[in-house]
Amino acid sequence: MKTEKLLSCEQCYKKNIKRAAEILKNGGIVAMPTETVYGLAASSYDDNAIGKVFAAKGRPQDNPLIVHISNMNMLSQVAKNIPERALLCAEKFWPGPLTMVLPKTEKTAKSVSAGLDTVAVRMPSHKVALDIIEAAELPLAAPSANTSGSPSPTTAKHVENDLDGKIDAIVFSDDCAVGVESTVITFCSNPPRLLRPGAVTAEALKKIIPDLVIDGAVLTEPEKNAKVESPGMKYKHYAPKTEAFLVEGNTKQFAKFVNAKQNAAAICFEEDSSLLKTPKIVYGNSQNESSLAHDVFSALRDIDKHHCERVYIHAPSKSGVGLAVYNRLLRASGFKVIKLPFIIGLTGPTGSGKSSLRAVAENNGFSVIDCDKIARLATVKGSAGLSALVKAFGNDILTTDNALNRKALAQKAFATKENTELLNKTILPFICELIHKEIEGLDRVILDAPTLFESGINSICNKTVAVLAAKETRLKRIMLRDSMDEVSALLRINAGKNDEFYKQNCDYIIYNNGTEKEFTEQFQKIIKEL
Repeated sequence: MKTEKLLSCEQCYKKNIKRAAEILKNGGIVAMPTETVYGLAASSYDDNAIGKVFAAKGRPQDNPLIVHISNMNMLSQVAKNIPERALLCAEKFWPGPLTMVLPKTEKTAKSVSAGLDTVAVRMPSHKVALDIIEAAELPLAAPSANTSGSPSPTTAKHVENDLDGKIDAIVFSDDCAVGVESTVITFCSNPPRLLRPGAVTAEALKKIIPDLVIDGAVLTEPEKNAKVESPGMKYKHYAPKTEAFLVEGNTKQFAKFVNAKQNAAAICFEEDSSLLKTPKIVYGNSQNESSLAHDVFSALRDIDKHHCERVYIHAPSKSGVGLAVYNRLLRASGFKVIKLPFIIGLTGPTGSGKSSLRAVAENNGFSVIDCDKIARLATVKGSAGLSALVKAFGNDILTTDNALNRKALAQKAFATKENTELLNKTILPFICELIHKEIEGLDRVILDAPTLFESGINSICNKTVAVLAAKETRLKRIMLRDSMDEVSALLRINAGKNDEFYKQNCDYIIYNNGTEKEFTEQFQKIIKEL
């Protein structure tokens, strides 16, 4: 089959719109632009034409299609028993990227709805699409104009790469402005449900439909033989040829994770780019969800050019338009999600009493990693960490049986700032290595780390919290805790960072000078906020 290339330039616009309409009236199939993605259109009344769409795409026939209309008069030809709230949504969001699932009329071909009694319908806002529908005088069923399962097409070139020689015509126009398919909601359930997120957000819809429910399939994989009510719910979609993984985490975590992988590429945010050493494609800014939606499918197509074994995709937020992008990437990765832990770095000067927050953190679902305990593991008898300390401070920091004499080390290490810096430089790499091993597989972590910044381990933290207390209070705590005289305790205090350092470097400050209840309430408030 020879695929006609129909340009939508000013000189030939009317002629080519008319030609596309003729093909559709005669049972052909045409790729046309919409504001979301390119669609592969056919008459929604013609089962034979719909069959051509399924064949060209290689699309499973139990996956329903969306019918596109150009005016409200067409809606009654496609759907019936339309509820008032659906009409309010149409008034607010049409023409635009919102699809509504409604009871279907008998006129609509059975294959459009995959055997269901419902039909998904929308009115696109793209002028070319509207003019083709008007000229054809037909509601048009139009899934995305790509090979089934591959990234949706947002340019005519994408369509040409996938379907040239398989369809009757492609209408060449400007790139699609939104970049992800329409939002889909169903009014055939009570309450209405959001089946597929898009540029019309759940937050916007809830202003008209306060009881709107987000369907579980938006963020989870449906059961294998489940009947689906909307495109994009059931099968693995949008996938590049490269094996893809969706990664949740902050910029530093994502970069560190990907940089450690061999023969891997990244699809990343603008703010990730400078930290990545692997091949990468930037798909937008994390704070501008519309930019992510616009470029996500192009990025998924282009990543295969790097010929890597795997691609790691930085996951967007799950709110606003970000939910739509996350939903598409979840399917592009075949639901393979790597969750880098959410880490709160808890620090502060010695004796501030931060360890008493452990129970609060654990009651809120956090795993607490005590870096003091990790430090002890890093310096056990015969360890590489202990050998490094002996090399730095001498054999007199050892007991008679060659274990670490902690008091002897403390007397040397905290005697001067230079020695304290030497201590940190020597042992912190060993401690950090053990911390990374402890974190693996955890979801929410409190990293109780006195030397959070000195070690550089703050780089993997999402947020940092410092506990501060009056010097006199700290002095008493250290003397009691470590059975230490006042002079030695003061040496330890003076060797550490002052309060101003923590105020300048931490995201949150907690003061531990009042009652234990007041102290823990401050921490509880921060955890809830995060």
